[in-house]
Amino acid sequence: MIHKIVLAMLMFTCIAVPAQNREKEKKMLVAYFSHSGNTRTVAAEIARAVGADLFEIVPQKEYPTDYNSLLDVAKREINAGQRPALKNRVTEFDTYDIIFVGSPNWWSTVAPPVATFLTSYDFAGKTIVPFMTHGGGGFGHAITDLKKLCPDARFLDGLSIRDSSAGDCRPTIDKWLQKLNLLK
Repeated sequence: MIHKIVLAMLMFTCIAVPAQNREKEKKMLVAYFSHSGNTRTVAAEIARAVGADLFEIVPQKEYPTDYNSLLDVAKREINAGQRPALKNRVTEFDTYDIIFVGSPNWWSTVAPPVATFLTSYDFAGKTIVPFMTHGGGGFGHAITDLKKLCPDARFLDGLSIRDSSAGDCRPTIDKWLQKLNLLK
């Protein structure tokens, strides 16, 4: 009798463990746009934690370094729905199952280069995991905007990191990824 119970437990364990690890086995990409470096820092930590490839979204035309000028340009682009041209493309995009998408919070949404990135690929059947750096606005309405840009994608819960916490974000990232069952 004990042998049958042990055998049943072993069979259950062998069947259940792969199902729990299924998300971790998928090919992942961390795509991000960073102006000040905070989003880049968070993106690198996420990529390291999940073993993902890293891709920086780079606009062809650089944004101003002066903060007030940057705000003016960003506001104009967002209000006009502009999609600035990008310098680079993801090679073999179709091979990725899970795409982390990172942006600074610009006027309560994603930066325009991120919107360009999202409209440049077919996200149907892909899983998007959003993350955002911010100065106090969290996600704003970025999640709603992302879902409009990629209506055929599946979304997992995102993470917003305050700019001042970007340099020490690894414990927060690990906790978030563990909750999503994505931590390596």
